Amino acid sequence: MTNKNLCVMTPVLVFAALATGACWAGSPSVRTIVDMAGRHVTIPSAIRSVYSTSPMGEVLMYTLAPGKITGTTWNPDADERRFLVEEYNKKPLLGGWFGKSTTGNPEVIIKAKPDIVLSMGYIDKTDVSAAERMEKQLGTPVVMVDGRLTSLDTSYRFVGGLIGEERRADTLAGYCRQTLNTVAAVVASMPAQKRIRVYYAEGLNGLETDPKGSTHAEVLDMVGGDNVADVPMVRGYGRAAVSFEQLLLWKPEMIIVQVDHGFAHGTENFAKIMSDPAWRNLDAVKNKKVFEIPSLPFGWFDRPPSVNRIIGLRWLANLLYPDRMKIDMRAETRRFYELFYFKKLNDTECAELLERALAH
Repeated sequence: MTNKNLCVMTPVLVFAALATGACWAGSPSVRTIVDMAGRHVTIPSAIRSVYSTSPMGEVLMYTLAPGKITGTTWNPDADERRFLVEEYNKKPLLGGWFGKSTTGNPEVIIKAKPDIVLSMGYIDKTDVSAAERMEKQLGTPVVMVDGRLTSLDTSYRFVGGLIGEERRADTLAGYCRQTLNTVAAVVASMPAQKRIRVYYAEGLNGLETDPKGSTHAEVLDMVGGDNVADVPMVRGYGRAAVSFEQLLLWKPEMIIVQVDHGFAHGTENFAKIMSDPAWRNLDAVKNKKVFEIPSLPFGWFDRPPSVNRIIGLRWLANLLYPDRMKIDMRAETRRFYELFYFKKLNDTECAELLERALAH
């Protein structure tokens, strides 16, 4: 499906290509674009159906046009479905190729007949090779999209141009860029010696985590928190095991707790950390600086590492620097959910999301 020839544009298409970051040419029924990995890919001119290889791309597609999602990469649980539009909840489960969901069946995906496949991630040679193999296996054009948090505004405009959702993509891209710029300015104003030591608690009993530089801890790095986890980087799904003795040595001043929907321990870690006598030896617990990361319908910090992290940047920066990042998080949460998720939160839903996420 790839076309290695140079992309030649007619003058009429030049402005559209500049506006979206794409480059395409071809007959009325197809066009050749340059994706965000620099690959020339021939795709249909009108995109009505998109399959994403991972939740990262699927969440971006959900915020742009849930009706154009061919099928889901994972099966949301009942709590998650309450915050998702019915149109999306009715989509068939196709499975994914990356992350926690690696159940994607090529035959099932081919039968679903997506117009294009989105491969969104941290593009490197391995990802490009995987996309090329996938394209041959599925017989469907694979378009690679930059998944870096700092590139979300560009990625929105690129995908919006592909699927005919330019106006909405521009609105969401603007919110992303404003968030990134605001947080960067706040972090730059903070003296290094005032950075707060933070532990990211994941997995069974909160004794798994990810270190500085991990894609799974990117939000913490970007808000200038001092990630205390001195553990090896675990590629892919991440999560390095830690001992409680290590935690005592690391002396975190704040703990943020991941919620894993679909796992028996998923919603219990916060309560365990706050009630377990051993954890009370940590200053973060003694001082009630333990916060549960909002997780519905998508986690604000990670899992998946997609556009849901934008509201996470505002939330965590506000927790770390309340005197500098002055946000009414309840109002901002309502705004984000209505803008990105097509969900107008009522008072009960907003309180549920933020019950354990804010200082009291």
